[in-house]
Amino acid sequence: MLRARASVPTSQRVVMPAFQRLFTPVEEYRLTGWLFVKLLSLIYLVAFASLAVQISGLVGPEGILPVQEQLDGTFDELGRAAWLWLPTLFWVLEPTDLVLQGTALSGCLLSLLLLFGGRWRRPLLILLFLLYLSLYHAGQIFTNFQWDTLLLEAGFLSIFLLDAPSRMLIFLFEWLLFRLRFMSGFFKLATGDPSWSGFTALNYYFETQPIPHFGAWYFHQLPEWLLRAGVGLTFFSELVVPFFIFLPRRFRLFAVGVTLLMQLLILSSSNHNFFNLLTIVLCLFLLDDRIVGRLLPARKREALLAVEPRDSRLNHWLVGLAWLLILPASLAGFGSYALHRPLPTVVQGYVDGVNRFGLGMVYHVFPNMQTERQELKVEGSNDGENWQAYRYRFAPEALDQTPPFIVPHQPRLDWMLWFVPTQRPVQMLWFGEFLRRLHEGSPSVLKLLAYNPFPEAPPLYLRVVAYQYHFTSPEERARTGNWWRRDYLGLFPYIEPRRP
Repeated sequence: MLRARASVPTSQRVVMPAFQRLFTPVEEYRLTGWLFVKLLSLIYLVAFASLAVQISGLVGPEGILPVQEQLDGTFDELGRAAWLWLPTLFWVLEPTDLVLQGTALSGCLLSLLLLFGGRWRRPLLILLFLLYLSLYHAGQIFTNFQWDTLLLEAGFLSIFLLDAPSRMLIFLFEWLLFRLRFMSGFFKLATGDPSWSGFTALNYYFETQPIPHFGAWYFHQLPEWLLRAGVGLTFFSELVVPFFIFLPRRFRLFAVGVTLLMQLLILSSSNHNFFNLLTIVLCLFLLDDRIVGRLLPARKREALLAVEPRDSRLNHWLVGLAWLLILPASLAGFGSYALHRPLPTVVQGYVDGVNRFGLGMVYHVFPNMQTERQELKVEGSNDGENWQAYRYRFAPEALDQTPPFIVPHQPRLDWMLWFVPTQRPVQMLWFGEFLRRLHEGSPSVLKLLAYNPFPEAPPLYLRVVAYQYHFTSPEERARTGNWWRRDYLGLFPYIEPRRP
């Protein structure tokens, strides 16, 4: 006797194909996915190269915060669980100067192979992610920046790019860009910062950002009404435009245009390493092959389109796993920040676990605007009377020195010095270690500086002098040739902390 086959409800027959389509390659994004990987390899290249020239002085054995001490302390506290708490290859590779620099240089080599090669794309992307994740944790406070985690999540998602991204993978890239843009705008208002709510933030930003370049001086001279309009454009681009990412094509193209405009304005006025470049690259997933194809040579375009797109069930599962990792963690983290409420212990543990791999992070770019610029100058002496100053490479120094354009490099020491005037404990800790290394004459730390006034032996005494820096007016610059003027504040830390 034949058993009647159960009929599948119509709704289920509709839902299942729709669900499957989420994980199948999208033909109109094949060129887009290829170009994204190539541009990402360039971002990886500059990020690794930037770290290669400074990682030893920051966290090497004679650096400011030796990573081996962090690893030892974490293992003493957590045991073998420390491997998950700090996922880094330096648990098995002793973090000597040679190994740290070699890791960064290996990242440069792999980036070049990914840029110019056509094979082994997934293994290369996996290795690049693991190497940068290792340096991210090794760098401690010096690599604890939002652009570092932005690169990690973009690099992680790129591992699952085959010949064409699936709709679910495209959504995860869009979700990353949305979080970066919308959360940055949200927290500018949520913090209650009076300069943002009062539309005066740009009156201070160009002068007080961590490392301004010469373009910042010109932007600082703009009239008040235009600076206020710039704040309005910032809010529009960060609070309204991000929602266009998930709307039909014409809205997405508008979002690309506004986001590109904002990133170009920032690049023309600020040194934010590869941050703005990576944001621009992420906008590729708001386009499609109809636009991206015009950017590629005809021969290359035809060769890429001639390849039959691969479709892997394993890749479907991996993209689904990425979705389960990133989406809940980012939503929970954002909710906790926004509502100022702690998450349940289990949920917080899940969020922390995902975040430790640079995934699902909360983004809040300049939620508080600094209204004054304090610069700290380290001086040494052998007699306590005659003092000579160490000089940084890129932080403001001589008043007539042109603020340098250094994109896409980030000098991590110079950048971190910007936070020290707040006198928060975590900043005073690393700064104290920096001074200790100067007093010891650490060669790797001294290489981070532009000038060491004591090349033969370190001085007997050190002191830190604080100044308040301001951009000159056009009249002052025409008269003196100076980009900056400064006022003496006193010996640090015996001055009022900078707030915020």
